[in-house]
Amino acid sequence: MRTNLTVDDLGNLLSLPLVGTLATYRKNGEVLLSPVWFEWADGGFNIVVGRNDVKAQHLHRDARASVAVYENEMPLRGLEMRGTARMFSEGLHELRQRIYHHYMGEGPKTPDEAEIGVRIEGTIRAWDFAD
Repeated sequence: MRTNLTVDDLGNLLSLPLVGTLATYRKNGEVLLSPVWFEWADGGFNIVVGRNDVKAQHLHRDARASVAVYENEMPLRGLEMRGTARMFSEGLHELRQRIYHHYMGEGPKTPDEAEIGVRIEGTIRAWDFAD
């Protein structure tokens, strides 16, 4: 297993339509793991969640978050980012369209006011089994 890789070492991993796993923290400190669609841009993850979703509630209370993305075929590349989440609404409709298009081939036609954007930046841990 190769470790201490950079994002560039992972090739096209973050441009594939893989489902990511978002980790947020409950009030009691337990971790909630949630599958999410994402956009990788400028060294961080952009995710869209419901404004009243439990993930958004967790992040409003405790901005610590992690995202893991990995493939299940050789060379089993993967990346985990541990960091801080920031909520945003500017450019949300365009982000939502890009993410939906990436996964479904077509984006939603109308904005959804019940959603909010989440930007996660932080420390990266990357690996693969290319060796």
